[in-house]
Amino acid sequence: MKSTKVKWLSILTAGLLLTGCQAADSKKENASTEVSTTKQDADSHSHESEHNHAHDEEKEKIYAGYFEDSQIQDRSLSDWEGDWQSVYPYLLDGTLDEVFAHKAQQKGDKTEEEYKAYYETGYKTDTDRIVIKGNDVTFFKNGKAYTGKYQYDGYEILTYERGNRGVRYIFKSTEPKEGVPPYIQFSDHSISPNDADHYHLYWGEDRKALLEEVTNWPTFYPSKLDGHAIAHEMMAH
Repeated sequence: MKSTKVKWLSILTAGLLLTGCQAADSKKENASTEVSTTKQDADSHSHESEHNHAHDEEKEKIYAGYFEDSQIQDRSLSDWEGDWQSVYPYLLDGTLDEVFAHKAQQKGDKTEEEYKAYYETGYKTDTDRIVIKGNDVTFFKNGKAYTGKYQYDGYEILTYERGNRGVRYIFKSTEPKEGVPPYIQFSDHSISPNDADHYHLYWGEDRKALLEEVTNWPTFYPSKLDGHAIAHEMMAH
């Protein structure tokens, strides 16, 4: 009887030891899996950060006017749909003075007064508001509204003196109407379908002649923004 008890005790002890070893091995495996998963997550996060950084750098290059022809895509009028206001009144009332001071400090190639004079020529316009919906573009000028329908007329690539480039997206009026320019050309630093956050607009009767205009570029931001918000948007670029 005593021998039998010892035998069963030995079996029970061996079983407990085996169970303990298996549990320990299981914990090691779980710990190893957790370390592996954490490393994968870290690698994935690092890769995603690198990808986002590269994407941001590419966007900045395009915004500055450095891109390949193969990157340019057609765009529709819906990219500029919305209610837009001219920034020219904010230049005249001094709201944008902080922008010119910022540019003078950051770049140092012009004084604040010189920057203001440069942008006064650039922003100047008597069209204080534009509303774009579908194919309709409404120009608000001297208290009157003029609406015309437009269709896409392709894009043109411009090369500037300092070596960078820009893309003009062109739309043509479908019928002659008073107060409605035959051609409008958008420039917003983008070269593919994208909802614009602001844009420079050129308009007139001669498609080719408009492409040569690089000193006056009326600029429009969403009408919901006040002057100080627009100023901060400008300084962010």
